Amino acid sequence: MKIAIIGGGAAGFFAAISAKEHHAAAQVILFEKSNKLLAKVRISGGGRCNVTTGCTSTKLLTEAYPRGGKALKKAFQVFHPKDTMAWFESRGVALKTEADGRVFPVSNNSQTIIDCLMKATQKLGIQIEMSKGIKAICPTAGERLRLEFSDKNASPLTFDKVIVATGGSPKRSGLEWLEGLGHQVVDPLPSLFTFNMPAESVTKLMGVVAEDALVSVQGTKLKSAGPVLVTHWGMSGPAVLKLSSLAARILHEKSYEFTAQINWINIPNQNAIIAELNDIIAEHSQKMLSSVKPFSLPQRLWLYLLKRSEMPTDKRWGELGKKGQNKLTTTLSNDIYEVKGKTTFKEEFVTCGGVSLESIDMKTMQSRACPNLYFAGEVMNIDGITGGFNFQAAWTTGFIAGKLA
Repeated sequence: MKIAIIGGGAAGFFAAISAKEHHAAAQVILFEKSNKLLAKVRISGGGRCNVTTGCTSTKLLTEAYPRGGKALKKAFQVFHPKDTMAWFESRGVALKTEADGRVFPVSNNSQTIIDCLMKATQKLGIQIEMSKGIKAICPTAGERLRLEFSDKNASPLTFDKVIVATGGSPKRSGLEWLEGLGHQVVDPLPSLFTFNMPAESVTKLMGVVAEDALVSVQGTKLKSAGPVLVTHWGMSGPAVLKLSSLAARILHEKSYEFTAQINWINIPNQNAIIAELNDIIAEHSQKMLSSVKPFSLPQRLWLYLLKRSEMPTDKRWGELGKKGQNKLTTTLSNDIYEVKGKTTFKEEFVTCGGVSLESIDMKTMQSRACPNLYFAGEVMNIDGITGGFNFQAAWTTGFIAGKLA
């Protein structure tokens, strides 16, 4: 049996390894259109590789996927994040789970994960063909599949099974070759991106992090909690990236122009905020507002919020008064910023959209439109929030596609 894997990313490598481990006699060939392998693995997590999530609840796992969560529920029963960790650890990769649930190699170096995957393919005798783009997949007699290459000088090759793991496409045109085989396609859109705020003075706080904030899109029920990072173009960080994923299609419809509401301390109850301010007034009435920061806010952020609330930094806490308390409470819990555009990280580009899950048997990852064709990873309409969930979907779907191809 001959099995072809199209795509040299995380899903492609895992599908190839799974195929060879479950079908030792098969010839497995992985085709990558570029001259780079595992590019996203290399740069993910700031070069540390957020390999998976420490989340063990299947319910919470599925909720981390704005698209594809329900379809992955049974797939996670086959290959769970715990299985991912066991797989890498059994091959000598020490892993650690950080406080926020993200899982990294102890080495803090994505090369550790790359080396592990490369070693596994070499050990299994998987053939890797670089700079081999696929132009078309053509069904033949006997339900075999012929691959035609972008290079006109490359002769077509025929396989018994083909697994497509080409990753997300930024444009629908990049999916037309699969649409032509009868698959439904959902228009691809950016899924993880930061908020641009060109007219907002908050950008002067570049590098400041509010460790526990709540970000929402005004006019919707969509919100996300976690750290918020102020950048020179606007806001980023886990809370913003998660919200961008949850609201991907809504924000696209708004042309990425909307109002973001920031609760800098993630306390929705304004009475609780006022109570905290009253405690400070009682204990530090003679101290200046600038010298006592509430809720462990970063100093630069606190000074900025005072100015935003039109509060002199040399004013004493005891002089704040009811009106001042209300102003501060509003700024802390319901700060408003105009977003005009987005920024995506080209190398870590994540899309929602792709081949519709209605065109795929999610128990086997096999195409419903083309026998013996399988899918794995982000080429499908599956995407997760930040935190290792997108890699986990790649490992899970790659494992199943390789096993059942």
